[in-house]
Amino acid sequence: MNRIHRGMALALVAVVGVSACKKNPETVAVPANTTPPAPTETCDAACRQRIADSTAAANAARDRAAADAAERARLAAIESARNTLMATIYFDYDASEIRGDARSALDAKLPILRANTGVQLRISGHADERGSDQYNDALGQQRAAQAKRYLTDRGIDASRIATSTFGREHPAVQGTGEEVWAKNRRDEFQIISGGDQLKAP
Repeated sequence: MNRIHRGMALALVAVVGVSACKKNPETVAVPANTTPPAPTETCDAACRQRIADSTAAANAARDRAAADAAERARLAAIESARNTLMATIYFDYDASEIRGDARSALDAKLPILRANTGVQLRISGHADERGSDQYNDALGQQRAAQAKRYLTDRGIDASRIATSTFGREHPAVQGTGEEVWAKNRRDEFQIISGGDQLKAP
């Protein structure tokens, strides 16, 4: 009899345990492929206006950024053109012939001068400290004239280019020796008209 009661008691405990497990929310199984329902939101006229305003503001900011970038590029191109026009060229000792590096610098000026017909230049020739004032004045004038001739031979109107000489009076670098003298044997270029309306070619 005890065995029967013991068996019934064990069976009762098992049934109660299973029943308790079924009522525990932590053990309730959720189907794997169930997706929660999408929230149902409505966008009224005010909501749509906010979206339109936000989109318009983003587009305006993008357009402003593009315009600012284009303006910076334009100003940089103008500054580069100005620097190219004013780039100095150099000469060998006791010579006024246009060297290869000077040709490249003068060639770079040509498209800018063609694109800016209102621009006028002054070319001033310089010499190093050796030789007399009279000799160096003449050499400086020859150097300026050679640069002008190079430009006019390539289609630039001669009336747009003035020349002058300073001889050895205004050295770019003070001192003595070939390294110094080489920097003083030069033509300098100055924009005397049209520089305020300069545009890149």
